[in-house]
Amino acid sequence: MKASSYVAALDALKNDNRLRSLKPRAGIDFSSNDYLALAGCQRMRKAVSAAVEAGTPIGAGGSRLLRGNCAEHESLETEAARFFGAEAAIFFASGYTANFAVLTTLPQRGDLLVLDQLVHASIHEGARAGRAEFRFSAHNDADSMEDVIRAWRSKGGTGRIWIVVESLYSMDGDFAPLDALNAVADRHDAFLMVDEAHATGVFGPGGRGLTAAYEGQENLVAIHTCGKALGAAGALVTTTKLLRDFIVNRCRPFIFSTAPSPLMAVAVQEALSILRDEPARQQRLAGLIGFAHREIGAREGWRLSGSQILPFIVGDNARAMALAAALQARGFDIRGIRPPTVPSGTARLRVSLTNNVDENEVRAMLDALVEETAGEPR
Repeated sequence: MKASSYVAALDALKNDNRLRSLKPRAGIDFSSNDYLALAGCQRMRKAVSAAVEAGTPIGAGGSRLLRGNCAEHESLETEAARFFGAEAAIFFASGYTANFAVLTTLPQRGDLLVLDQLVHASIHEGARAGRAEFRFSAHNDADSMEDVIRAWRSKGGTGRIWIVVESLYSMDGDFAPLDALNAVADRHDAFLMVDEAHATGVFGPGGRGLTAAYEGQENLVAIHTCGKALGAAGALVTTTKLLRDFIVNRCRPFIFSTAPSPLMAVAVQEALSILRDEPARQQRLAGLIGFAHREIGAREGWRLSGSQILPFIVGDNARAMALAAALQARGFDIRGIRPPTVPSGTARLRVSLTNNVDENEVRAMLDALVEETAGEPR
């Protein structure tokens, strides 16, 4: 049977309690990345509706280098560069595509990528597909990053260094030591590429992310995902005009892809305006993060991250999924996360805080989790 290898692979996942399936969204939101509750907000709806009425096309109809370059894309990129304090910005259809595009375009043969070992899958795939060599450093360890660089140089490596990290990690909710990493980049004349997916809109002045302190640096390439706190879809790469021009001329995912929907560009630009006009959204989420951390306190199993991402470490795959199902049955949309998304033996509940919930719902969720784990071995 030609499909037997696929059946065997799926059976292996099922036997290890790692078989995935799609489920409808239901219950109180403790799993989405809609951190500021912009995805369904009235301002976003009105902005897109007005654009449709004004004649903005749904699809671009071609790549940006052909007829797909719409005024909405240009307007968003101009505004994004201004908002994030960069020379230039370029819009991609997703964060995955943006990471892959940058890593397969800007680092050249003879360069070295040094990746934090917990970076997103899209960064791993971009590194594998790109021209440069790549190595991994210990998670959130600037000294380890520098050790990798020095070891590579000592063996004759002469190219440019690219330090590649996330500013806020999506499964542990912890923050990269960006000041220390920026200092390493300065010492080694390296580029610093930062995926801001889970920080854009949530952290930094005005929601500009955790790289806001380094705005305008020539060696900084930041990826601001638009499908999380910005409530839309796509990703903005902010960088220098030189590197933007290089991407336009040499980036295959940009050149050979139909441009993102102009309506999505309108939505993202409106989201940036909301960040500027409604700081209370960012402040409310900060208050909710503080409340949840105080409520959790020293409860066993939790990692207090300091962010809106709260991992509850379970360990066993089957137990993590059973616990998630029990909480879902009680009306809380919480999902279990298993390897290979997280390291083996660290299956968990990934609880995310958004402005779609309030303090009473957070407290009720925590009480339900206590009840569902009562008496279980830890």
